[in-house]
Amino acid sequence: ITVVTWNVGTAMPPNDVTSLLHLNTGETNDVDMIAIGLQEVNSKINKRLKDALFTDQWSELFMDVLSPFHFILVSTVRMQGVILLVFAKYYHLPFLQDIQTDCTRTGLGGYWGNKGGVSVRLSIFGHMVCFLNCHLPAHLEKAEQRKEDFATILHMQQFEGPVANGILDHDLVFWFGDLNFRIESLDICFVKYAIDSNVLSQLWEKDQLNIAKSTWPVLRGFQEGPLNFPPTFKFDVGTNKYDSSAKKRKPAWTDRILWKIKPPSKGWGAGGHRPSQGVLSVSQLCYCSHMEYTVSDHKPVAAIFAVQFASKVDKPQVEIYVADEWSRPEQAVVRYKMAVGFHRSSWDWIGLYRVGFRHPKDYVSYVWARSDDGERCLEKQLCAQVIFSEEALPKGNGEYILGYYSNTSSSIAGVTEPFQISLPRSEEGSSSTDSSGSSSEEDDSTLVLLAPKSRSPSPGKMKRHRSRSPSLAKFQGLILRPSSRDRGTSRSPSPQSRHSLPRNIPTIHLPQEELRHHGVKGKELGQAAESLEGSSFYQTVQEQGGLRRVSADSPLARADPRNLGLLPALRLEMIDQALGQRRGSVDQGYYPCWKMSPTSPPGCGTSPKEGRNP
Repeated sequence: ITVVTWNVGTAMPPNDVTSLLHLNTGETNDVDMIAIGLQEVNSKINKRLKDALFTDQWSELFMDVLSPFHFILVSTVRMQGVILLVFAKYYHLPFLQDIQTDCTRTGLGGYWGNKGGVSVRLSIFGHMVCFLNCHLPAHLEKAEQRKEDFATILHMQQFEGPVANGILDHDLVFWFGDLNFRIESLDICFVKYAIDSNVLSQLWEKDQLNIAKSTWPVLRGFQEGPLNFPPTFKFDVGTNKYDSSAKKRKPAWTDRILWKIKPPSKGWGAGGHRPSQGVLSVSQLCYCSHMEYTVSDHKPVAAIFAVQFASKVDKPQVEIYVADEWSRPEQAVVRYKMAVGFHRSSWDWIGLYRVGFRHPKDYVSYVWARSDDGERCLEKQLCAQVIFSEEALPKGNGEYILGYYSNTSSSIAGVTEPFQISLPRSEEGSSSTDSSGSSSEEDDSTLVLLAPKSRSPSPGKMKRHRSRSPSLAKFQGLILRPSSRDRGTSRSPSPQSRHSLPRNIPTIHLPQEELRHHGVKGKELGQAAESLEGSSFYQTVQEQGGLRRVSADSPLARADPRNLGLLPALRLEMIDQALGQRRGSVDQGYYPCWKMSPTSPPGCGTSPKEGRNP
């Protein structure tokens, strides 16, 4: 497990982070998980609005860099400028379960999130592990405040489930971040002399965190490797020189990585048996700073750990069986077997991923995990079969992976080994596919949005689209429509075919008075929204002769599979004359309602069960 912490000082990401993640060494082949904790990511109001619509630039960077090494984003959590990202190799995903996140604000008495902690907890091969990224109060004299804030974070963060409800209840805890502990007593001249002379051990005993580990009960059991690297704060930005400003801050090891193993239970366990000793062991293989990064006044710190479990759960909850190669569409048959006790959902799906995918929603296509041929039990396990339609399959040659996504646990419960897809590419399909692929990264008009409350980054290729974020509320004369090249290749989990969407999807209509209220002139009233074809945050439905707007948070909106995952790529376009064509039918009190999938609004003449069939 590799752990990285970096206070980025609101800077833009550098072009290369391979050395920070130790990707240019042989150690990468042995690393199974990477946890990255960032502090002071730019969180000004305009930047936060952008990041609410698009994945933040730092997360994009790490996903882009790690995906070629088969690392997948397992979970992420953000609290203003504090971000935590957890990655793992794709073949470990079925054994990473019970994933939960939490955050605690401690700034301004708990009302502001510039300081505090964010955490990701999960079960790794049956053992509970928690990653905690903190940004504690600054300045030499705030040591007691740091102690109180850390105790608050430990007390406030609680998780659901029968085991490991608190942070310290986990079998293994990694605590890292800009902890802001300073060097006491010694003056700046002596500190710099010790650094230049490489006698760092003379500074260790005056380090506040080293002192606190032996005196603060809340830190009992936390371990840290030797500080054999220079203090990581404070540098002149763009250089490797310590602070030369008028303040002349004293260098300090503010950026730290610690770990704690839960002590074995005492006494007798259930059944009169003594609990096993030494459930896991941790060895630190590397603990270093990276002086080559100069975009911030902090230097990043990385640590590599070897974690050994006494036992592990190594059987996935879902086993997927597939042919070694799909050379014909009729070979796209997927058989899967679910373990006893697996909590399936009608919203589970099986995704087809290209090798090198970035996160669980980054699929090429999918099918709902509902068998068309019925289900049967084999050795007390539920077996089923699904088929990918021909239009859902990628054309050409490539390596792919199938993954069973559990909606209940919001994680992948089973994956296959890579297999080959070799399907002929028609001339028409080839030209359209090539143009789509080439323009997906070049067209600056394609904007990828996140679904409300979605923690997963948007699917699709968003390289170099990280900072665009128009303020949607101000564009009263604009509507959102799918890019023409994106129609037919939507990655949103919708059971409809991958051809262009029907044009008769319910539309948001603004009354004439509301349009005038927003400054729309009379000439522009004839140029209104044709439809919100790709997806919308609201849906308009017919109810008792009137129009009702349904929020995306309502059960009706959530029933749309497009709200289960991520919205398709959208384009901002000027309003055309479509509303003028439809306004007549609306003025007559009639609003057409068509069959929608997977569930239809009331009054559409389709039962929820019928509507759920793809």
